[in-house]
Amino acid sequence: MLKKLLLFLILLLLAVATGLAVGWQRFEDYLDQPIAALQQPTDIQVAPGSSVTRVVYQLAEKGLLQQPRLLVYYLRASEQLDLQAGEYELAPGMTPRQVLQALARGDVKYYQLTLVEGWTIRQALDHLHGQEALSRQVDADGLDQFLQQIDKEPLSRAPEGLFFPDTYRYTRGMSDADLLARAYKIMQQTLAEAWASRAEGLPLASPYEALILASIVEKETAVDSEREEIAGVFINRLNKGMRLQTDPTVIYALGENYSGNITRKDLQVDSPFNTYRIKGLPPTPIALPSRRSIEAALQPATTGNLYFVARGDGSHKFSATLQQHNSAVEEYQVRNRAKNYRSVPERGTGREDKKGD
Repeated sequence: MLKKLLLFLILLLLAVATGLAVGWQRFEDYLDQPIAALQQPTDIQVAPGSSVTRVVYQLAEKGLLQQPRLLVYYLRASEQLDLQAGEYELAPGMTPRQVLQALARGDVKYYQLTLVEGWTIRQALDHLHGQEALSRQVDADGLDQFLQQIDKEPLSRAPEGLFFPDTYRYTRGMSDADLLARAYKIMQQTLAEAWASRAEGLPLASPYEALILASIVEKETAVDSEREEIAGVFINRLNKGMRLQTDPTVIYALGENYSGNITRKDLQVDSPFNTYRIKGLPPTPIALPSRRSIEAALQPATTGNLYFVARGDGSHKFSATLQQHNSAVEEYQVRNRAKNYRSVPERGTGREDKKGD
């Protein structure tokens, strides 16, 4: 009788062990099967401080995971207890194991935005404030105070032109202040590097003046090969004490009053940015300059040119004398003016079309 009982117990234990093994194998297979409910990219949010149990049951309620209790035991047994807070994008084809691993690694969803060279600070702010995943902490009226917070010795108290135009990645929960602080730091580094390798004898007293000139170069051309030549013209004018007479500064001075075409009356606007009336550089940059424009301002082409005029296809004709310049104006803006005249290529960079200089 005792032998039969022992045999029964042994068989029972074997059956239980076999059942557990089969059950565990099925669970392992489930972990590596694509999630049926995940038919399209799905965003989930893991709140800070969420426990493993809370996250697993949250996903189970959405139909993305099954057997939540067993999953919690599994995660505890494998010591995967640190699921990272943040927003995640789950892609079709992901398995439960891949989802849990992504949460453990903190593979949060990234967004990206671009601050475009040639934009003003208001255009940049409008773009930042249009990002649904980016929180808003800085407005136009608070930019001066923001500059004081991120740098005790900023290049200028005026925010225009101080943020590096580039493509930035960010996660939900970050703020416009986070991105602006990053862009400001990169601009300072870029400007410092370019200033350290500047050409000798430039009529620029500081890196900030170089930034101002670079912003004008940025607005004058989108043709990379012309940037040094454009900068060279302005350097020559500064050396000779000539007014820069550059249309983008007038457009900036006019602001919302700019109609799309500069008139003779516009050239007389009373503004420290109107380089048809003032000598030297305007008080601040007029846009976000690119690295190429900063480098061009500090390594300008060495020529005798003092003038340039837009050909109408985005490129420019350079001249050393007023007589040559007037002939170029007659050729490109009067006799052979292009039907689709533009002073810069159409690249969607926020640059306004303008007359030739």
